[in-house]
Amino acid sequence: MVYKALKGVDTFMEKVSLYALIVSVFGMLLLTLLTIVLRWFSLTYLWMDPLIRHLVFLSTFLGGVVATGSKQHIAIDIFYRMAEQNGKERLTLFFQFLTALVSCITLIWLITGAIQFVNDAFKYEKVVFLGIHRGFLVSIIPFGMGLIAYRFLILSIEALMKLINPEQKV
Repeated sequence: MVYKALKGVDTFMEKVSLYALIVSVFGMLLLTLLTIVLRWFSLTYLWMDPLIRHLVFLSTFLGGVVATGSKQHIAIDIFYRMAEQNGKERLTLFFQFLTALVSCITLIWLITGAIQFVNDAFKYEKVVFLGIHRGFLVSIIPFGMGLIAYRFLILSIEALMKLINPEQKV
């Protein structure tokens, strides 16, 4: 019951991340094109370049969320290949569980540092563009890492459930 709710949130997060990634990439392309065209006419808006940089930053994390969900974010291929060649599906599941769990724990540890970075940005930095404080912009880091950590948590739970009960449909 709890797993289904977590998986539902994961599925929703996958769709939102994918659409946000598409919008972010198109936004970057359009703003970059607009910046180039405006330079031909000796016009520039100072807020465009920082916005494009932060959209690149956001796209990186959203791409990580999508890649994690499709199990293409991180893998230790040599262990998987050795286990698959020997026909040891349970060993492959164990490596999937271990990789996802270690990745999730590592991201949680990195999130704590990212939160401190955001706090420092709010404390010592100032408005970057369009009245947006730098602290809000760098909040992309712990937010993106949190989404990826959640997806790794779901992957580790799935692998553990398959490992414990291989006949159960996850």
